[in-house]
Amino acid sequence: MPIFGGKENNVFEVLDNHLDAVEKTLTKFKELVEAYVDEEFEKAEKKVKEVENFEREADSLRRGIESMLYAGAFLPTNRGDYARLVELIDNVADAAESASHVLILARPKVPKSLKDEILKTVGAALKTYLELKKSVIALDEDVDEALEYAKSTEKLEEISDECERDLLGKIFESEELSTYAKLIWNQIVTKIGDISDRAEDASDQVMLIAIKRRG
Repeated sequence: MPIFGGKENNVFEVLDNHLDAVEKTLTKFKELVEAYVDEEFEKAEKKVKEVENFEREADSLRRGIESMLYAGAFLPTNRGDYARLVELIDNVADAAESASHVLILARPKVPKSLKDEILKTVGAALKTYLELKKSVIALDEDVDEALEYAKSTEKLEEISDECERDLLGKIFESEELSTYAKLIWNQIVTKIGDISDRAEDASDQVMLIAIKRRG
């Protein structure tokens, strides 16, 4: 059963939509990378537009939540916490969009021997966000559950970091990539890592809110 009512319930409804829009942004980014490493470049370019569309939707929903907060939802002492949380969640979508732009604009050679590693790293980042999403949704139901999901998000971010480091090491050791391609893939993989890093940042904010609420 939701803890809040009235304006607060309305905020959580829009927040759920925002979480979904960010997830769709990441899902389309994953599809973009899958197409790119399979050298389906035309398909990958179309996926960029879808990433951008969902990122814009997330931005619009974020602004709507901020307007609701400053129109009186939640106590004044809590509004800033939720505004910060929404901003941090939105940053996750920004990271995916940024990675997609670098990939499509720079067009680095696909390291065929590392295709599975690249997809594994993207999958780990997406999994981290999905755990964050659970923690945010739980804030309206059970703060203890929100804390557990937030802690789990941190653990998944560590796994994502390991994938990122392993992949970068293999990229720089690769003999099939030029120096240019290695530098571009370094940027892309680092930005993929930003997805899980920013999800962890948001999970820290969930913890802060949950601990304050628990008292």
